[in-house]
Amino acid sequence: MSVDGEEEVMEATAAHAAFRRECRAWLEANARPRTDTAISGVLRILGRAVDSATALAEARAFQAKAAADGWAGIDWPTEYGGRGAGLMEQVIWGQESAAFDVPTPIFMIGINMGGPTVIAHGTEEQKRRWLPPLRSGEEIWCQLFSEPGAGSDLASLRTSAERDGDAWVVRGQKVWSSGAHYSQWGLLLARTDADAPKHRGITYFLLDMTSPGIEVRPLRQMTGAAHFNEVFLDDVRVPDHDRIGDMNDGWRVAQTTLLNERASIADMLGEAEIVHALTRLACAADAEGRPGVADPRVRQVIAQILIQSEIVRFIGQRIVTAIAHGRIPGAEASIVKLAMARLLTFASDVGTRIGGPGAVAQPNAWWDLLLAAPALRIAGGSDEIQRNIIGERVLGLPKEPAVTE
Repeated sequence: MSVDGEEEVMEATAAHAAFRRECRAWLEANARPRTDTAISGVLRILGRAVDSATALAEARAFQAKAAADGWAGIDWPTEYGGRGAGLMEQVIWGQESAAFDVPTPIFMIGINMGGPTVIAHGTEEQKRRWLPPLRSGEEIWCQLFSEPGAGSDLASLRTSAERDGDAWVVRGQKVWSSGAHYSQWGLLLARTDADAPKHRGITYFLLDMTSPGIEVRPLRQMTGAAHFNEVFLDDVRVPDHDRIGDMNDGWRVAQTTLLNERASIADMLGEAEIVHALTRLACAADAEGRPGVADPRVRQVIAQILIQSEIVRFIGQRIVTAIAHGRIPGAEASIVKLAMARLLTFASDVGTRIGGPGAVAQPNAWWDLLLAAPALRIAGGSDEIQRNIIGERVLGLPKEPAVTE
C-alpha cells in the first residue's frame, strides 16, 4: 500500500473511532444499558413483541429524541434530515446501540430499508411526505414482500395489483411480515403484468396499513411473542401516487431495499457480548456446583463460540466493505446468514445447558434465545436456499432442477 493510502486508512480509522465515542456518549446520556445481554441483536428483532400502546409510545418518544439530536437516518443525505454519513457510521451506531435498551429494531425496516428506497427512487413530493415522519418515529413501516409460495424465490410472488383509474386494486396474501400489526405503512411488491417474465411484471408500492380490505393476523411464536404476521389484501385500493418507481420496474426498486437489508445485518454482527455472557454464566455455575469454567468441556465450547463469532464478524466486514464501495455482496451474504443461524443456535443450547433446569423452569434470556433461534433458519431465506446459492455461485455445482407448473 502506498504512503498516501496508509494515511487515508489512518484518517478514516481515527474518524470512525471519534464517531464511535460520540455515539457512546449520546447513548450513555439518553438510554439504559441492556440487562438481557445474552440476547443478540438479531434475536431482539425476532423476540418479544411490542404490543402495548405504552411500549410503542415510549419507542416513538425515544426515536423522536434521536432524530432531533441527529441520530436517525445517519447515512441519509442532509437535505432529508440525515447526517450525510457513510455506511460504516451507520454500522458503528448499530454496534454501539446494541449495548443499550433502545427500540431501534422497531424502526429498522423503515429507516434502514424503506427510507433509502424512497430517497433513491421516490419523487420529491414522496420524499417530503414520507421521510420526516419515518425518521422521527411518528410512522412505523413493515415489509410486505414474502408470500406463502414466494419466500426465498421472491420473484414468484402472486399478489396482484390491477389499475383502476388513478388507483390500483390489490389482491393477495403476504406472510412473515414483521411488525405489521403496529405499522402505519408497508413496503409492498405486487404483480402488475401477469404475462411478463416474473422479474419484469412487478411494481413497488407504499401501502397505507389502515386501508379498507387489509386484515392482519399475528403468528404466535413458541417464545410467546407474535412478532410475525399474515397480511390478507382483499380489493385494497392504493393510490397511484403511492407507487415508487415506474410500473413493472418494482424488482429493480426492490433491489435497493434488499441491498440495505443486507447492510443492516452489519448492525448485528460479531456476537462478542454473547461470549462474555456465557463466560459470566459459567463462572456463576461453578459457584452453584454445576459444570462451569473449571470444566474443560465448558471452556472448549465457549472457545468454539468465540471462534464462530469472529468468523461471522469478519465475513460481515466483507459485506460492509462491498456495499460501501458500491458493489452488491456475493455469496458472503448467504454464508454469513448460515453462520449466524448456526452460531446463535449453538450458543443458546450451551447457555441453556450451563444454566441448568432453572433456565427452562422460569423466564430466562437463554431460554428465550433457544426458542427464538430456529426462526433464523427461515427468516431472510431458508438455510436450504442459502446452501444452494453457495453451491451454485461459489462451488460451481449444477443448478437445482427448475420446478415447472
